Amino acid sequence: QVQLVESGGGLVQAGGSLRLSCAASGRTFSRYAMVWFRQAPGKEREFVAAISWSGGSTTYADSVKGRFAISRDNAKKSVYLQMNSLRSEDTAVYYCAADYRTYGLPTTPGEYDYWGQGTQVTVSS
Repeated sequence: QVQLVESGGGLVQAGGSLRLSCAASGRTFSRYAMVWFRQAPGKEREFVAAISWSGGSTTYADSVKGRFAISRDNAKKSVYLQMNSLRSEDTAVYYCAADYRTYGLPTTPGEYDYWGQGTQVTVSS
């Protein structure tokens, strides 16, 4: 089992940056693919970025490519989302999630077994 706790959300002006963190518990964190999703009010949960268990593979939603970067530190059992050039449309609750796998990086919420409680990101224009 993995428990996930996100942090780092907040209010930022358009064009600014934020770094989200997701701290995990559990002994086998290094064998979990990790992902960030987001959900804006009235909208479905949306894939943002994913990273493989080793950190060797990453994938991003087209809407965040070139602006966001996902990374992980298996020694610290943490995954991060560096968000730059933020836009008002990035406003959402951001969730990290985990799936025990050593191949593939799914982009659908149903593929991930463990979820954090979410952290709010608000971008003012």
